[in-house]
Amino acid sequence: MTEFLKQNIGRRAVLGAGLAGVSMLAMPSILRAQDKSLKVGVYGGYFKDSFDKNIFPEFTKATGIAIEAVAEPTGEAWLVQLEQAAKAGQAPADVSMMSQVSMLKGQATDLWAPLDVAKIKNASNLIDRFVNKYPDGRIAGIGAVSWYITLVTNTDVYKEAPTSWQAFWDPANVDKLGLLALVSNSFLLEVTAKTFFGGTNALDTEEGIEKAFTKLAEVKPNVRLWYRDEAQFEQALKSGEIPMGQYYHDVTGLAAADGNPVRSTFPKEGGIQDSGCWALSRASQKVEEAHIFIDYMSQPSIQAILSRKVGTSPTVKRELTDLTAEEFAAVSSDIEPIIPRYDLYQTKSDWLNQKWTELIVG
Repeated sequence: MTEFLKQNIGRRAVLGAGLAGVSMLAMPSILRAQDKSLKVGVYGGYFKDSFDKNIFPEFTKATGIAIEAVAEPTGEAWLVQLEQAAKAGQAPADVSMMSQVSMLKGQATDLWAPLDVAKIKNASNLIDRFVNKYPDGRIAGIGAVSWYITLVTNTDVYKEAPTSWQAFWDPANVDKLGLLALVSNSFLLEVTAKTFFGGTNALDTEEGIEKAFTKLAEVKPNVRLWYRDEAQFEQALKSGEIPMGQYYHDVTGLAAADGNPVRSTFPKEGGIQDSGCWALSRASQKVEEAHIFIDYMSQPSIQAILSRKVGTSPTVKRELTDLTAEEFAAVSSDIEPIIPRYDLYQTKSDWLNQKWTELIVG
């Protein structure tokens, strides 16, 4: 597996579902020469290595602010650490990259210091959905990175690319699918709502969610594997053993570029776009430095570097970047995406997990 692939898997395991073991708090890389410094939490392993190599040194050169990179532990463990530290008036990191569900949970305790967009001039470059707001309109976070989950197929088995998520329900695909195993990282309720019920607002009521669950349950005969281990599904997809499913667009593209018979398709209903935010702990004393950092990271040129070096999709408007059509297609799409209903995973988590086990994976 390429380093890039490993780095993608590490990133998403932490952000999405908190699955795989990403390195716990590693030794921070500290630049002591400058007086100004900032502690920045990013996902561990290859993701952090990529930032340490491609992003942080250039930021320090441009601003004179030294970065102490902190490897975040998996899942919501980092949110809990930040919460507990903030109560004691301390910040294990000033700025952290946080999942959308963690952003909402942190909002509930006012963990995130509101950001002043007047000091983040590049915030105007962002696509609106990547500005995370408190209910009263204060800015809680700014989009750091995003990525897509798409419909993937083995090209030896499927000569023609499917055009719709409806392929998952097609009786011709019995026992051929590999799907993500959790309600909170597969986003299959959203896919079902967008494909059959007019959009994710169909999930606004429990009745609507029940309907989506009932429809989604119809895919069960087609599912060979509900996967938690991304590498397991990737191997089965490459070999044709499990020739269709959902997977990460950028990683699938890399596998195809390595000569494997796989393709990633953005269905007409859109790929699933997931993302992470930069957020500032209320306990941080480095408010000025944090704003400089977030502003720097929101530059189209930096977002383009992240697309090329880290494989993330830009959180800024495409036309502002210098990404070629080919570079953009490697990480993103112009088709309107399916945006996960993060609010449901915060407010109805237990109920959704119970229903998922009963009706889908049980």
